[in-house]
Amino acid sequence: MNANAIPDAVTMFRRSLRRMRRYPSLTLFIAGIPVVLMLLFVYVFGSTLGAGLGGAGSAGVSGDRAAYIAYVVPGILLIAVAGAGQGTAISIAMDMTAGIIARFRTMAIARSSVLAGHLLGAVLQTLLATAIVVAVALLIGFRPTTGPLAWLAALGLLALAATAVSALSAGLGLAANSVETASNTPMFLTLLPFLGSGFVPASSMPGPLGWFAEHQPFTPITETLRGLLVGTPIGDSALIAVLWCVGIALLGFAWALRLYERLPERPGA
Repeated sequence: MNANAIPDAVTMFRRSLRRMRRYPSLTLFIAGIPVVLMLLFVYVFGSTLGAGLGGAGSAGVSGDRAAYIAYVVPGILLIAVAGAGQGTAISIAMDMTAGIIARFRTMAIARSSVLAGHLLGAVLQTLLATAIVVAVALLIGFRPTTGPLAWLAALGLLALAATAVSALSAGLGLAANSVETASNTPMFLTLLPFLGSGFVPASSMPGPLGWFAEHQPFTPITETLRGLLVGTPIGDSALIAVLWCVGIALLGFAWALRLYERLPERPGA
């Protein structure tokens, strides 16, 4: 391993932090879409979708809607995680089109540090966005039933999922030939929570769709988050979720690093 890899990655991470401070609207945008979806599903569809879930309501919140709030928040959090991946792809594509990546490649820095800085910044930005989502969820009636250790575990799982999504999105951003393409290619990630157990039970979906929902990576992550936050059974979902996240993160980062190594040298860019 390059001896300068960690210091270089820290330098690149500081660059990502400066970009986040300069453009706070991006973090608000990443949180904004999940918040809008949460309000839509809870207040428009919540009573109907929650009718089959049961649960007693808290003050001012009907039992059906309260049950659905508890059910849907983990899926909404993963919408925020997936949305942050789009931001990662866009920021890397912007660096490429501006010639910044080409300049980094001519400098005596660890190649992996450029991607690591993007990933660390993306994970922090994702956690800030999910904190906003949780704050709004609490305001509209979300009531977790577990303790601090479970919340800490949920935070760790969200960070791991954000790492996996950001690593894959880094590869998508490097593979894109424009910022516009980079903004579109990660969009399939935002569909996966809908095609899993994020909004309705996977068992309620018909045929092949139900099979896909049961076996795609966002379903065990959602089920684990739900168990950690509101105490539903987790079973083997936690182990499967961690394996999915670690596998996607390693493969995504290896793919992104390979694409980065293959970029043409353009010292004068």
